[in-house]
Amino acid sequence: MSNPVVADTKPTVLELEAGTYYWCSCGQSKDQPFCDGSHAGTDFTPLKFTVEEKKTVALCQCKATANQPFCDGAHSKL
Repeated sequence: MSNPVVADTKPTVLELEAGTYYWCSCGQSKDQPFCDGSHAGTDFTPLKFTVEEKKTVALCQCKATANQPFCDGAHSKL
């Protein structure tokens, strides 16, 4: 499997409404941190995740987190 593109070296902090989202795992999306289909033809697939109630989240953009799609600080080791 190929390595994802590092979209940024810091997370995106967003307030998300309850709902289903698709996190970009390849790093190529122009709509970071969400999938825009740029992974087509690669080994990557977006990660579907659900937010049960409105809340603030930090979504990983370095794609190295062990807690996908959430930031775990892995960007500090890049």
